[in-house]
Amino acid sequence: MPHDPALLAEVRGWLVKGRKDLAAADYELKADPPFSDDIVFHSQQAVEKSLKAFLSWHRVPFRKTHNLIELGEACCQIDQDLEPLLRRAAPLTEYAWKFRYPGDPEEATVEEATAALETAHEVFNAVLRRLPPDVLA
Repeated sequence: MPHDPALLAEVRGWLVKGRKDLAAADYELKADPPFSDDIVFHSQQAVEKSLKAFLSWHRVPFRKTHNLIELGEACCQIDQDLEPLLRRAAPLTEYAWKFRYPGDPEEATVEEATAALETAHEVFNAVLRRLPPDVLA
């Protein structure tokens, strides 16, 4: 049975935005020196959009939020196997705002940025594996 076109468009929209965030972070990691603050931000955004794609696919409503703990808990209600990975991703929540504004007292380290990006790729790929192939077309 064909999928609802509006649902497909919504899920694909989240995935496209998440993929762009990953691409931006991958690119920023290659800079010399890497743009660590931007990498952690885009990593958080990629995780957020991945989780929103997953929830959208399962028709689970969510509020407008950057909170990966809240989104992750909703995802784990659908698939408990995601719990260990999403628990590791939860600390990325603060990267939605941390390091984003002038006057912030510190910057993200390259190590933080690399770890955040690795986690973001893991979450994105875990979500992709849980969606039907035709959603990804």
